[in-house]
Formats: sequence, structure tokens, C-alpha cells
Amino acid sequence: MQNGVLIINKEKDMTSRDVVNILTKIFNTKKIGHTGTLDPIAEGVLVICIGKCTKLCDLLTNKYKEYIATIKLGIATDTLDITGNIIAKKDFSLTTNDIEKVLKSFLGKSIQEVPKYSAVKINGKKLYEYARSNQEIVLPKREIEVKSIELLSFKDDEITFKTMVSKGTYIRSLINDICTQLNTVGTMSSLIRTKQGEFTIENAYTLNDIKNNNYQLLTVEEVLSNLETINLDDDLYKKVKDGAIIDKLFKDDIACLKYQDKVIAIYKTYAKNPNQAKPYIMFI
Repeated sequence: MQNGVLIINKEKDMTSRDVVNILTKIFNTKKIGHTGTLDPIAEGVLVICIGKCTKLCDLLTNKYKEYIATIKLGIATDTLDITGNIIAKKDFSLTTNDIEKVLKSFLGKSIQEVPKYSAVKINGKKLYEYARSNQEIVLPKREIEVKSIELLSFKDDEITFKTMVSKGTYIRSLINDICTQLNTVGTMSSLIRTKQGEFTIENAYTLNDIKNNNYQLLTVEEVLSNLETINLDDDLYKKVKDGAIIDKLFKDDIACLKYQDKVIAIYKTYAKNPNQAKPYIMFI
């Protein structure tokens, strides 16, 4: 069985699960997972973990993500994107300066309401299931961070912008909030994820590339190359192999532990004692 990370450029009108299902057949393994779900309307970077690298899914999901999004002004939909039913219309009169000022106001941390058409679960039931059965429910809110946001174009009834955001940020909801601040309504008409952590769309493969065997899997070592690395001696290797808590030998919150040039574990700061470290992800 192959082990590694694959960067896919997801096509429009496919679910992230569709991509995994196709790759499951190509690689002949069920041990495949993805990080950072993309809606069917969205395109771009979808990080796929295969074999032992499925252990990295949670770690890679935590990374910041960069998007290019387009807003269609003047209409609002129930799904907050162009695939939904129109529920409101409103005229608008905007300048480029108006838009740039509002976009900049979203920089930093804020509280965002999760869209009702999403897979977030409340009481064991997904929000979109409540929405489809017309059941009212209090939508959860979460803290997000907009690290950067930039207007790319404004023409007629469309605004296109680029943004880098934290895990769990819904661009549809961000667009809805932007339009509210612009004193109009709008909906997401397109979305491209251009980056997730260190992975960029320029280095992503299409499904056709994979089918034609035109791809290269990233190794665990390559994926974790940006983490602080600790090389273990024989004694420390034995302790780590047994999953022991060890003295913290690294500066950051997590670090990659290697033995004989091979990644064997990722350790993180032990909450009960910050001078120690405990297992986070094991590869042995």
C-alpha cells in the first residue's frame, strides 16, 4: 500500500467525498482521507492523505487556507451561494473605495455564524438536514480569523477578492457579512482554494493526471519539512517507540521526531508540564 500526501485540484460540481471515492479505486485502498472539505461549487486545493499519512489529516486541516471568491451582488440565496433559491433582491450603488474599506474591516479575529446549509452537526443531526426539513434551529457561532483580504476586481454586479482565513471559516458566510456591511445583498458565485498551508494550486494534480499516472506523492518527511525536527539517539528512540512522555527538546508547540533520517512520531507540549512532551501522532 502506498503512503503519502497528494495535492488535488478539485473540479467544480464534485463533492470532496466524490474525489476520495475515485482515488480509493485508483489506489485500491480504503485508507484515504481528505482535509478541509470543499463544497461542490468550489474548486482548487484538496489535500488527500493516503495510508499511514491519514494520521496527518487533523494536523493538516488546521492550516490557514487561501481563496479567490466572487460575489454576485443584488441577490441573496438560502444556501449563501449561487446554487440556492433566491430569497431576496436589493439594489446597490458601490465604489471601489467602499468595497476596499469594508473588506479591510474584516481583518483579524471575529465571530462568524455557521451557515444553515452546512454539515456541522447539532444534536447528532447535520444543519442542512434541519434546513431541508424547514426546522428552525439556533445556528452555532465560532471564532474565525481573516489573515489577509484583497480586492481583485469590481465590475458590474461582481466583486472578486482574495483572502487567507483560519480553519472553520465559511467563505459563503463571510460574503454574506461583507454584503451586509455594504448595505446590500449578495451570494457566492464561485470559489477557488488556491492554498492550504504550504500546498498551492500550482503544485496540484487533476484527477486526469492521477488516472494517467502523472503525479508524485509527497512523503511524510516532505509534508512535515516545515516543522522543527529532533533527531533521536538510541535511548530516546526506545522511549518514543513506547509512547513515553519525554523532556521537551523543541521550542514550538509540536515537533517532528526522527530516527535514522526517518520520521517516527510527532510530539507536542504536555499540557500538565510544559517542560515535557507527549505523543501526538505515531508512525511506528
